[in-house]
This record gives sequence, C-alpha cells and structure tokens, in this order.
Amino acid sequence: MSPEIIGLFGILALVVLLFARMWIGFAMAFIGFAGLIVLTGFDKAGIVLGTIPFSRISFYPISALPLFVLMGIVVGDAGLSSDLYDTAYKWFGRMRGGLAIATVFASGAFAAITGSSAASVVTMGKVALPEMIRYNYDPRLATGIIAAGGTIGILIPPSLGFILYAILTEESIGRLFMAGIIPGILEVLFYAVTIYIMCLFNPSLGPKGTSSPFKAKIYSLKNTWPVMALFLLVIGGIYGGIFTPTEAGAIGAFGAMVITVAMRRLNGRGLLTALNQALATTAMIIVLVVGAFIFANFMAKSKLPFVFGEVVSNMAVSRYVILTGIIFVYIILGMFLDIFSSILLTIPVIFPAILAMGFDPIWFGVIMVRIMEIGLITPPIGMNVFILGGVTDIPLGTIFRGIVPFVIADILHVALLVAVPQLSLFLPQTMF
Repeated sequence: MSPEIIGLFGILALVVLLFARMWIGFAMAFIGFAGLIVLTGFDKAGIVLGTIPFSRISFYPISALPLFVLMGIVVGDAGLSSDLYDTAYKWFGRMRGGLAIATVFASGAFAAITGSSAASVVTMGKVALPEMIRYNYDPRLATGIIAAGGTIGILIPPSLGFILYAILTEESIGRLFMAGIIPGILEVLFYAVTIYIMCLFNPSLGPKGTSSPFKAKIYSLKNTWPVMALFLLVIGGIYGGIFTPTEAGAIGAFGAMVITVAMRRLNGRGLLTALNQALATTAMIIVLVVGAFIFANFMAKSKLPFVFGEVVSNMAVSRYVILTGIIFVYIILGMFLDIFSSILLTIPVIFPAILAMGFDPIWFGVIMVRIMEIGLITPPIGMNVFILGGVTDIPLGTIFRGIVPFVIADILHVALLVAVPQLSLFLPQTMF
C-alpha cells in the first residue's frame, strides 16, 4: 500500500473518531502516531511522539498565547464591555436600529482586547439585549446582531485564531494581526449598514432610543480609554516594530492588570480566577497543537498534502474556482467544529495547496479565519447561537432566523476580501 493511500485512510479514520466524539487533540495524536508506526516503524514513531511535545511547546511564538488569553480574560472580567456599550449607546441610540448598531461597535471594541467570540456573546447578551428588548426591538434583530457581532472577536487582533494559524504555518503573528485590522473594521461597518437598511425598510424592527446631548456624548468617550489604550499599546507596538508579538502579549497582560486594578475592578481573588481560566484555556490549546503537529508529521511522511497540492495546481481551472471549493469546505466545517479544531484539522493538507496555487499565506489566513466566523452562527451547531440561547430565554429558532441577514453580509464581506487582497495585505506590507 502506497504512503499516499495510508495517509488517506488516516484522514478517514480521524473523521470516524471525531464522529465517535473523541476529543480532536487526542484523536489527531492517536491517528498521527499510528500512521507513523505503519510508515516508519514503532521506534521512529516513538521518537516523534517523544520530541514533538517539547519542541513545539518550547517554540518561542507559542508563549504569546497564554499572555493574550490572560489579557482578554482580565479585561472581560473587569466589565469594561458595559462602558463600551454605554458610549456607543449615547452616540447611536437615537437612530432607528441605533441600539443594534451600538452593539456592533461595542462588540468590535471589546473584540480588540479579548479576541474571544464566546466572551463577547455572553457579555453583550447580558448588557445590550435587555436594552434592545426594553425599546421594543424585534427579538430576531436583537439576538441576531449579538450572535453575529460576537464573531468579530476572532478577526480583530489580538486573535487566538491568528496565533494558532501562525504557529502551524510558521508565518508572522505580527503580520497576521495587522492583516486582520482593516477586514475587522469592514466587518463592523457591513453589520452596521445591514442594520440600517433593515430598519430603513421596516422601522418596527429597531425603534429609536433616547437622545443624548452632545456634551454627554463627548463625556462618554472617557469610558473607552482603557480599551483604546491597551489596543494602541499592543497593536501599535507590533506595527511600529517596537516589540515582538510575545512581548506585546506580556505588556498587554500587565497593562490590563494595572488598568483594572487602578479602576478598582480587579482584586486578588479576581486575578487568581483569571489566571486559572487562562491556564485552562492555554493547556487545552497546547494539547490541540501537539496533536496537530503529530498528525502533520504523519501527513508529511505520507506525502499526501504534496500530492494534493500538485494535483490542485495542475488542474485546468482557475485557482479561484478551487479557492471557492476550499471556502465552501471551511463553511461546512465551521458548522460542526470550533475554529481551533478546523484550523488544526485542515492546515496540514490545505496549506501546501494554497502555496502551490500562489496565494499569499497571510491573506489566506485572514480568509480562513473569516470563513470560520460564519460557521459560528450557522446551523446545525452555530456555537454563538447556542451560547446566546443559554443566557437568554429567547428560542433558538428566533435567533437562527435573526442571523440570516448577517450571514448574507458575511458572504458579501468575504467576496470583497477575496476580490481585493490588499485590504488584508496593506498594513502588513507597511510594517517596520
């Protein structure tokens, strides 16, 4: 049996284990180790199993992961999202659909620090949803924008999805962070325009809220300074070449603790809780990474990814037709798997094909993460929808109906990013 066929059987076996509900990190490690035994023998497979965990965990860029996780948890637990929403509410609340638009902008600002979709959905579900319901917003619009707005956290840096992609592909974390800024801002604007158009044709979806004096609007901006200061410190430092992404993570985590302590929103018990949460999240992701590298080693030995890349590059069709097929696969995966699992599962096979077709790996990282966002709000899983359903008493069917206009906006946004790669590549190309 050829190595390529063995690699194909390995992928099929992995799919079977995933359907059997084996955790993906262990499933990838098990299939990778078993495949290496078949291809290279037990002794060589044992060497791989013994060396990869240490070599990959000690890989310097991975140290950025727990630092950004800690920064996001500290900021999220400090309740800064309420301040962001209050500011956005004062500026946009008077418009039709203004509360929903305020939710989008608050979600975008919150994402700039936490990088967490789930945290954004839970927080906005508790902060923004009661206000929208109080002003008689249609529950479909109110819940749909919270679920959709939560996805912004994966695209706007610091993004854990970008960090994981960079580790697996050996691309620059800093360049990926920069690549996500303009697409992330555009995503916020796409959602805001979608809300405006919906309420323009059907004003009952989002009635006007209360008006705030201009002085109150200006005064409310003071609530945004902690988040903006952290974002500019971390991302500005990376962009200017002042420090590396890992150093930026350390500065961001320390800065988040200093700011929240100064605001009297973080005490010793809260810090210990944040550290425990960051430790648990980091451990989970590291096990996933180790399993992915063992599986990737098996794939490399089987030569299947390179054969796939060669076949794809020699196909007599446009590379954009193939890219469309890959995007469709990622949308399907996103319906069933979280973003980390999807990246880990596909990168060993898909990435060589992307390089063979001549696509920029930084640009593709943005496209892939953006596609994964869509999976968070589409059935049958739609993780953001189920998370929001858990913190509200609104039926899941209502929430799923509410996200339809935003999925359409997502598809248009992805099409724009594919058609104009410079939207993703401009900032990385101007970095120091």
